Amino acid sequence: MTYFNTRDLAGIAIFAALWGVLNVTISPAFFQVFHLPFACDLIGFSALILATWWTRKLGTATFVGLIALIINIMIRPTAFHFFGFLAASVVFDILVFLSGYNRIFKKRLVGSTVLFIISVFSAAVAGLMIGLFFMPSPALTQWGGVVGWAGLHAVGGVIGGTIGITLMNALSVRGLTPRAGFGDKLRISEGKTQ
Repeated sequence: MTYFNTRDLAGIAIFAALWGVLNVTISPAFFQVFHLPFACDLIGFSALILATWWTRKLGTATFVGLIALIINIMIRPTAFHFFGFLAASVVFDILVFLSGYNRIFKKRLVGSTVLFIISVFSAAVAGLMIGLFFMPSPALTQWGGVVGWAGLHAVGGVIGGTIGITLMNALSVRGLTPRAGFGDKLRISEGKTQ
């Protein structure tokens, strides 16, 4: 039996593609206008939360980050800063696994709080990695150095974590869970109306 089934792989591919494509199209425009990195974190941590909620398996967030990195590098070959998001995806993956999927995804209040904290911390890791290895010194000085840049990404993690958790809880309330996917829910609701 394989570790990731076809439903898991589909979820990973969908959320990775979503992050990769939206990051390439929306994030640069947002950064050009506001000079803030929030869009990358908003999209990324929403995608990581939903993908991990969908599969509940170690390695999910890492693969989502890796595929999103490949998409970004293919479309924008100079987007090496995205390696910081790959590092954040690995940190997110490990911390969610260590926190326990049952605790996070079955206990809504506790799980949402833990996911929020993990998202903010992981986003700060992305900012730290980007600041240390990929940002030019003059730009870093403008934002308070590496720590300031990590703080800006942490704010993006607050936004992305909030959106991802809200979407996850909304889907759960509607009964769309990994065990009863979108197609299963549709068949169940059609059966009730007949």
